[in-house]
Amino acid sequence: MLRALDIRDILIIDHLELNFQAGLNVLTGETGAGKSILLDSLGFVLGWRGRAELVRQGASQGEVVAEFELSEGHPAHAVLEEAGLPAGRELILRRVNTAEGRKTAWVNDRRCSGEVLRALSETLVELHGQHDDRGLLNPKGHRSLLDAFAAVPDLLLQTRAAWATAAKARKTVEATRAALDAVRAEEEFLRHAVEELDKLNPEPGEDETLDARRRQMQGAERVRGDIARAHALLSEGADPSLGEAQRWLEGVEGAEEIGLTEPLAALSRAMIELGDAQDGVERVLSALDFNPGDLEDCEERLFAIRALARKHDVLPDDLAAYADTLREKLAALDAGDKDLADQEAALRNAEAAYAAAAETLSAARRDSALALDTAVMAELAPLKMERAVFETRITAGAPGPEGHDDVAFTVATNPGAPAGPLNKIASGGELSRFLLALKVCLRGEDRDKTLIFDEIDRGVGGATADAVGRRLKSLASGGQVLVVTHSPQVAAQGAHHWRVQKRVTDGMTLSEVVPLSETERVDEIARMVSGDTITKEARAAAGALLTG
Repeated sequence: MLRALDIRDILIIDHLELNFQAGLNVLTGETGAGKSILLDSLGFVLGWRGRAELVRQGASQGEVVAEFELSEGHPAHAVLEEAGLPAGRELILRRVNTAEGRKTAWVNDRRCSGEVLRALSETLVELHGQHDDRGLLNPKGHRSLLDAFAAVPDLLLQTRAAWATAAKARKTVEATRAALDAVRAEEEFLRHAVEELDKLNPEPGEDETLDARRRQMQGAERVRGDIARAHALLSEGADPSLGEAQRWLEGVEGAEEIGLTEPLAALSRAMIELGDAQDGVERVLSALDFNPGDLEDCEERLFAIRALARKHDVLPDDLAAYADTLREKLAALDAGDKDLADQEAALRNAEAAYAAAAETLSAARRDSALALDTAVMAELAPLKMERAVFETRITAGAPGPEGHDDVAFTVATNPGAPAGPLNKIASGGELSRFLLALKVCLRGEDRDKTLIFDEIDRGVGGATADAVGRRLKSLASGGQVLVVTHSPQVAAQGAHHWRVQKRVTDGMTLSEVVPLSETERVDEIARMVSGDTITKEARAAAGALLTG
């Protein structure tokens, strides 16, 4: 509910503070007094598209602040939570427009974007008028309006869930088909590559091992001769001399007493070390012995592994893992047809479930459309449009999350006349009454919204205007309605009344809004009845309207 509106330096308003209440709030005034500026200001703070230049001449910036009261569970709370903005029972919107055209907005003293304001406005305010393209005149919203009248939230949830399941199944089938098509396109390559890799059967680390072995064999011939000559000298020259010397020393009488123990021990160690050296050299010689064909085989396999790695653009050590990947693709291809068949069956089941849910929803819409048509027709009679025909048309449309129906509200102003869209067929006055009748029938769970009717009574008068006013009053019961009107019959139904008027200050024309007392209401309604000259008869008529 809109509680307050504070406007500073907007068009011809210097400063204006308005406090609104529940029920029917009426704004009246002469043409050009500034009633539309109030709506422009409210639209500005709500982020609506509007006039490009709003700042009052001579001011550096214009500012509008709107204060709303939110009930528990109000849809605005979800918008605030998603935007990360503070929420409570009080919602304060503030928007500033500089003279240069830069706009800045705040929600509860936190900066926000125009998109957030517009999202909030969808939950806070609903504007209706002869040029309304946001509400009832917009065919894009007719289906949701019919659904609200039909009260089918469970059917909508079921249809959305069935659509999501079918969409997911369809996406899975498409992905599987695409994957299979891609694999089939390279099937010949995959089978040849796997065969080639299996034949070579490379192992991780084999490239490094083969390279080291190859280098060893390549260097073996160069060093083997030197090692062999050293082995010959160790075996044939030094060994006999040392053995002979050991035997002579061991035969000396009293060797221990004359100090030969240590030399004999050292000689024994030398013999052992010499033997170890001979054994080591022999092992090296044995290791350097290889078949020339071994080098050829080693190089052939090493080069084959490296060539295959270059061919597939992987490291040699990754060839085995790459082969596993190719095998998995082939396995997926082999098993893919069965998987695809299973997924296609699941898709058919999901589509059948969606079709059933959508048809159930469609049947409920058709039943509710008849009920809505009957209700609207009943409302049109007191509005002096008993000969008009209102029809909710449901046609087949593109399937989607909310079914496969297109919904449009159509009218024929006279029996036998062709029916068409509301804003194409009805005249200004007729359109206003159609919108009012439709809104009366559709008013349900949106009582937290402030409804604004901008001169919706234009072109009607007398008993018809009285019927319009009474329906606006009924709409405001338990909620809040703001009406900009030139009709005294409508104004008389208001619970709260403001007069919009102009004043001239220092040669500058400014607009102001004055709350009216009961006595002042009589004068204002009398003015609306008779014009500038207020007669006793006009006052009497105004009093009768107010008490009627």
